[in-house]
Amino acid sequence: METFEIKAQRRTDVGKGASRRSRHAGYIPGIIYGGDKAPVSLTLSHNELLKHLEHEGFYSHILTVNIEGEVEKAVLKDLQRHPYRPAVMHLDLLRVSETKKLHMRVPLHFLNEHQSPGVKQGGGVVSHHMTDVEISCLPKDLPEFIEVDVVNLNLNEIVHLSDLVLPEGVELLHGSEQNLAVVSVHLARGDKADEEEESQAQEGAAAEAEEKKGD
Repeated sequence: METFEIKAQRRTDVGKGASRRSRHAGYIPGIIYGGDKAPVSLTLSHNELLKHLEHEGFYSHILTVNIEGEVEKAVLKDLQRHPYRPAVMHLDLLRVSETKKLHMRVPLHFLNEHQSPGVKQGGGVVSHHMTDVEISCLPKDLPEFIEVDVVNLNLNEIVHLSDLVLPEGVELLHGSEQNLAVVSVHLARGDKADEEEESQAQEGAAAEAEEKKGD
């Protein structure tokens, strides 16, 4: 598993003007909160954060937050991005406790798509209806991702939320939505249209042949 460390400094000057000056200097404002401690306003290196954000695991991983030499464990809770520039505007970090369960969204990794009978023999295509799921677990059990193996998926079959194999200590937080589709294999729309068109053409040819026989 990847390890991620964020270096941060305490932020004493607050307000829009201070945040603007901080961003111009290559830093972004943030906050760490939760647990038994008071929230702490932070400032972080924007370039360093962008490098971390290139890794999928950063979004669903226990992070090491080094605040001027004081280390805390946290998870990324919220990220505010600029509406059109590749820039982060603000970062929210939630402290974690070894004894308290986390509510997190983790990505899905789909395995063996090209090996599934529906694709290999049936000529189907794989459709992802979800890319992540919401889970609850203790920090020690937090997975970077959840695998969805479709090696046995046939044409027109679906993997539902209730079919997912979860790591030990992890549970889904989708409540009554356990029948939602996660991934399916089906014929491409063009293939269906082609089949219907071919069938209609065959029926038309058969009818024409019958008319000629009658003549």
